[in-house]
Amino acid sequence: MSKRLTCDVVVVGAGMVGAACALYAARTGLDVIVVDRGPMAGGTTGAGEGNLLVSDKEPGPELELALLSGRLWADLAQEIGDAIEYELKGGVVVAAVPDGLEALEKFATGQRAAGVEAVRVDAERLRELEPRVAPGLAGGVLYPQDAQVMPTLAAARLVRASGARLVIGAEVTEVLRGADGAVRGVRTGRGEIHAPYVVNAAGTWGGELAALAGVHLPVLPRRGFVLVTEPLPRLVRHKVYAADYVADVASDSAALQTSPVVEGTAAGPVLIGATRERVGFDRSLSLPALRALAAGATRLFPFLERVRAMRTYLGFRPYLPDHLPAIGPDPRVAGLFHACGHEGAGIGLSTGTGHLIAQVLTGEAPALDLAPFRPDRFPVPPPASSSSSAPGPSSDSEEAS
Repeated sequence: MSKRLTCDVVVVGAGMVGAACALYAARTGLDVIVVDRGPMAGGTTGAGEGNLLVSDKEPGPELELALLSGRLWADLAQEIGDAIEYELKGGVVVAAVPDGLEALEKFATGQRAAGVEAVRVDAERLRELEPRVAPGLAGGVLYPQDAQVMPTLAAARLVRASGARLVIGAEVTEVLRGADGAVRGVRTGRGEIHAPYVVNAAGTWGGELAALAGVHLPVLPRRGFVLVTEPLPRLVRHKVYAADYVADVASDSAALQTSPVVEGTAAGPVLIGATRERVGFDRSLSLPALRALAAGATRLFPFLERVRAMRTYLGFRPYLPDHLPAIGPDPRVAGLFHACGHEGAGIGLSTGTGHLIAQVLTGEAPALDLAPFRPDRFPVPPPASSSSSAPGPSSDSEEAS
C-alpha cells in the first residue's frame, strides 16, 4: 500500500468476525477495506475449532445472537457450504449421574422456551447416538442445531465473497479523528486509509484499538489449548461435551479450567478441548493443561487411549468481564463501531454480529436489541500508580471459537 486509500468502512481485523462484518456491509452496497497486521485469519480464528453452538448458551442476549447467527450460517451454507466444510452435526451434552441429567434438562427447558431444539436422551439412546461413548453415563441432551465450519476457510471465503479489499501486514497505529472528534479512518505502518466508519473487529486486540480511539473497552485474552489426533474414520458423530463445560464458559476465574469437549472433523482428526485460563498472551506450552485435556477426553471416549495425538495448538479468546461481546456504535466517538469480545464463540456469533453491524451502518433498525452489547457499558478504571506491558497478540484477527 503505497498511497492513501479511501472507502466507506474500514474493518480492523481479518478474522471470522471481521470477515462477516465485511460481507454484510458490502452486501448493503458499502465499499469496504479489511486491514490486519498479520495474515488472513492469523489470530484466534486460525486457532479455533469452528463451533457454531446454541447448546452452551443460557436464555438471554447471547443466545438470541446465536440463533440469529445460526440462521445466517445456514443461508451461507446453501451458497458456499462445501467450501467452508459446514456440517450440521449436532451437539450432545452428557451427564454422568441422574442428578446431573436433571440439571441438564432444567437448563434445556429454558433454552426450548427461547427457540432452541433440545432433546433429552436416556442412557440407551445416548449409546445409539455415540456408540463409543463411555459406559455408565446417565444420559444427555441432544442439540440438533449445533454445527461446525472450518474457520480459516470460512473467513477467507467470506472476505472473497464480500469483494472487500484486503490489506494484510499493516498494523493500525492510529485511529484518525477530525476536529469534531469523529473518526476519519486509520493510519497503518503502510499508509492511511480514510473512511467515515471504522469497525473494531480486532478480537483480543480490541481493547488496544479502542484505546487508540480514546475509549475504554476491557478486552482480555483467555488462553485455550486444543489437542488434534491422527486422522480417523468418523468415530465421534457429534460435538460431545460434559455438562461442566457450560459452567467453565461462564466462569470469571483466571485459573486453569478444563472440561472434556470431543468432536470429529470432516478431514478425519478428532479435536479435543477445552481449557481456559487468563495468563495474558503467554504462548508457552502447558503440560498440566494438555494432560487434563487427554484425561478428560479418554474418560468420555475410552477408545482415545489408543489414539495418537499428532499436535496441539493454542489460541486466545477475547474475553469481556460480563461474557457478552461489544457490538454496535460507540456513543463516545462518532463513526466508531465495535464487533469484538466474543470470547470462545466468535466463529458461531460472527454472522449475526456482521449482520447487525451492517444494519446500523446503513441506518436500518437492528434485528436484535443492541443495548446489552453496548461498548460503553464498562466503568473506566482509576489510573494505576504504575503500569506494565505484556506482549501483544500476533494479529488483529483474534476471534475464537
